[in-house]
Amino acid sequence: MGIRKAKEADLPQIIELAEKYDLDSEDMLASEFMVAEDEGKIIGIGRLRKHEDIVELCSLGVLEEYRKSGVGKELVLNLLKNAEGEIYLATIIPDFFTPFGFKKVDQIPAAMVKKAHWCVGCKKENCTVMVRPAS
Repeated sequence: MGIRKAKEADLPQIIELAEKYDLDSEDMLASEFMVAEDEGKIIGIGRLRKHEDIVELCSLGVLEEYRKSGVGKELVLNLLKNAEGEIYLATIIPDFFTPFGFKKVDQIPAAMVKKAHWCVGCKKENCTVMVRPAS
């Protein structure tokens, strides 16, 4: 398994995985993604999405059969290596992100307000917005 920057040719597989797991798939650019790959197959994705006023870690997903094997952790570590400044995220699994230095925020930036069509079925109270302060 390896982690690398996504290529334009990866975009169809990235979109497929994002849609499979109901991840943020709006305005996707291959240049925003890191991918986890196993024998030529994309098994996980993660994205640093630049908004007007913030950077968001989003669209993080790993195929079920590869979960709990460190793929998600490696994706996050690689994304954070390339990140500058504060990084925000919205998650239903905040405990996963705490070891990376993310903390819950009280003031939610406007860019973090999610589009209703991909939040359907998710209880708002289960969603936690977090920030990782600039290093």
